[in-house]
Amino acid sequence: MDAAPHSVDPITVEVIGSALATIVEEMGKAIIRAAYSTNIKERQDCSTALFDATGRIIAQAELIPIHLGSLLGITDYVFRHHDLSTVRPGDVFIGNDAHTGGGTHLNDIVFLEPIFHGGVLVAWVTNLAHHSDFVDRGHAHIFQEGLRIPPVRLYREGVLQQDVMDLVLLNCQVPRERINDFRAQMAANRLGVQRFQALCDKYGPEVVRIAASKVLDYAERKTRAGISTIPDGVYEFRHDFDSNLVDQVLDLRVRVEVRGEEIFFDFPEAPPQVRAGINMVLTALQATVYFAVKVLVDPDTPANAGFHRPIHVTAPLGSVLNATAPAAVYSRTDIAQRLVDMIFAALSRTIPERVAAASTGGTLLTTSGQHPRTGRFYVYNEMCGGGMGARFAQDGLDGVQVNTTNTANLPIEALETEHPVMVERYELVRDSGGAGRFRGGMCMRRQIRVLDHVATVSAGGTNNVVPPFGLDGGLPGMTGRVELSEGAAPLNRRAGILQPGQSIGMLGAAGGGYGDPRLRDRALVRRDLREDRISAEAAREIYGLEDV
Repeated sequence: MDAAPHSVDPITVEVIGSALATIVEEMGKAIIRAAYSTNIKERQDCSTALFDATGRIIAQAELIPIHLGSLLGITDYVFRHHDLSTVRPGDVFIGNDAHTGGGTHLNDIVFLEPIFHGGVLVAWVTNLAHHSDFVDRGHAHIFQEGLRIPPVRLYREGVLQQDVMDLVLLNCQVPRERINDFRAQMAANRLGVQRFQALCDKYGPEVVRIAASKVLDYAERKTRAGISTIPDGVYEFRHDFDSNLVDQVLDLRVRVEVRGEEIFFDFPEAPPQVRAGINMVLTALQATVYFAVKVLVDPDTPANAGFHRPIHVTAPLGSVLNATAPAAVYSRTDIAQRLVDMIFAALSRTIPERVAAASTGGTLLTTSGQHPRTGRFYVYNEMCGGGMGARFAQDGLDGVQVNTTNTANLPIEALETEHPVMVERYELVRDSGGAGRFRGGMCMRRQIRVLDHVATVSAGGTNNVVPPFGLDGGLPGMTGRVELSEGAAPLNRRAGILQPGQSIGMLGAAGGGYGDPRLRDRALVRRDLREDRISAEAAREIYGLEDV
């Protein structure tokens, strides 16, 4: 184009905005299709995003909400610690560290690459994948959790820095998976670079830049309009948090203040960070809050920097919600899930139609050992879904990931084909969902038997002591638990050993109910009874169904 326009018409803005969203979604599909490990190709534990030349996020794929913390963090770190004048086409930064590299936990490894057009830096493309590695380690502090990678160049002008790659792979327990998953991440970034450059070829980089800025402004206006529908005021909620990584139950509090078109989140008196992997760094907390706000004000709002502008998040430095080095952070989603429930509960009395009762925090199972058929070390990792909390006028979903996580359950066929284990039970648990006028989602039981080898296991999560709460008279959901076969040694915290033929069962917590159970539609109670979702005893004693 001969001259840069001072403005871009709304239709072009909409077309370019849709193109940006399509680029990150296509990148996500590319990682999933090209990945080697089951955790990425089957469970889809990855995320993608685009940033503009100044470091503002302009598009994020609808994959895993908590990953936003790492995507924001590494970009900010590179902008603050690297001389951008030295960045060249084909440079790729790799990073994962929660305390010096902007990550949120070490298994989430981020690739960040600049996009050049006509010799000028016009944007950045980035993706993240959770690598099932660094197992059988402690979680007292981050030095026990795996290799810490501050953002460094893995590629320089398109040339792999083999010494950096060798350093990373030497510290991985399943290097064959890592190198192939890294290739999938590189392919996704290269696809994103090509698609963005093609967009600039078509419209010109200045038009794309202006359109992207307008998309940010649109997201901000939409967010402010959504916040303004919440009555001004201060809304608070407190709740106990338990995890089998720590001995004590933590007292968590949230304070939400709505002032016109802006919303403020504070977490007063947050407990000090602990010597266990449940701590969150600030970017993880921000990603958690952003998810909750998006649900509450307008789920269709574009996930970009404009959406973030009216949202303010603070937490005490050195607390479990704003941890400092060397805090362990591996299971930071345990608290993240609970915070979303608490934000919903705080606002339930003013916007009850938009919130849900408490949901499961998720239950993590990791099995590793020497694969008897291949002779190689293997890692099977899965966050088992539980029950979603019931909503104002709808039952909660059964056996799903909720809130800040969004991974799929690993199909039995893929699990048993690639790992030396057998799934013995995979079922929804009767009477697990919290009773209510609308019933909480049911949790599921997934029982795995170890075959022909000694396996190291890590199993557990949250809501083992404190059940997911109900709202407006709804009853809590069932607590989560780990079930071991007869003769298996008890777990120490989450860690243990299974001998050949022994099994472990995982039950995530179920969702809380919404409203008085005796007000539930009789036809729905009979349907639940017919489908074996509830027992005859529950139908009679909790729901008040007389003709059982």
